[in-house]
Amino acid sequence: MNATRLHKVLFLILLALCATPWVGTALALVMGISFSLLLGNPWPRKTAHYSTKLLQISVVGLGFGLGLGEVLQTGKNSIWYSTIGIAGTLVVGSALGTLFRTDRNTSALISFGTAICGGSAIAAMAPVLKAKNEETAVALATVFTLNSVALLLFPLIGRWLQLDQTMFGVWSGLAIHDTSSVVGATSAYGPLALTIGTTVKLTRAIWIAPAVMAVSLIKGGKQRARIPLFIVGFIGAATIRTVLPMFGQYWGVLAAVAKQCLVMTLFMVGAGLSREVVGAVGIRPLLHAVTLWGVVSTLTLVALNVVGLA
Repeated sequence: MNATRLHKVLFLILLALCATPWVGTALALVMGISFSLLLGNPWPRKTAHYSTKLLQISVVGLGFGLGLGEVLQTGKNSIWYSTIGIAGTLVVGSALGTLFRTDRNTSALISFGTAICGGSAIAAMAPVLKAKNEETAVALATVFTLNSVALLLFPLIGRWLQLDQTMFGVWSGLAIHDTSSVVGATSAYGPLALTIGTTVKLTRAIWIAPAVMAVSLIKGGKQRARIPLFIVGFIGAATIRTVLPMFGQYWGVLAAVAKQCLVMTLFMVGAGLSREVVGAVGIRPLLHAVTLWGVVSTLTLVALNVVGLA
């Protein structure tokens, strides 16, 4: 067996291990990052594509583990936090962009990615801003790098501060960029944190559509954005579970399979953090993104403790 084939076989073996209950989210992420940085990802484009699809399918599957009432109540309770948080993040992000002299479009993309939904928000907003490919790439690389950090850092901070699962779930849903990282961090913290964090994050992601349309109108464009279908699927799955409770054992199996699919997703997400991605992140965009993320995360946690969750 030549080196190239062995490289690919080893990647597939590790991916298959992530489908077993012996590997958790944090370990899967570390495995993916380590493999990519040490040996290189043999299929960077394919893993990027399939990790996105598998994440969306997994999020829909998680809906089978929740009742519709839980979803609606959590979404209702978090909508004000999301609204205020998004507006505040955009204002602070704009100010930091000026402070660090980050390229205008890159600054805007990082701010929108931090405020709403990471890579999804950046991809949706880039055409509206008429961002260049390199500007979009830098913003995506910066946010992606911080997502990987969040997966490992947030659970450690949560346990250090002795946050309960409810508080940690809300905080993660509001302060972590991408859905995959929210799901990964909260699943490592506990089942209640996972339920709350995923619902809060998806409530926040709905803002992609109005944000893109608002900026498009300001700029005189015709760009439109729709609510991501996997969010609709998540709500649909929770509705099915609520309407057909007699099949609860099957819904539980689907939810469990979805959780393990998330582990595989995080391995592929970690494998996407290549040397090229790390090298593409300039010092100014990185300082901008890290500072913005630190301010947003800290103020969000302080506000949740002062105002409460009700």
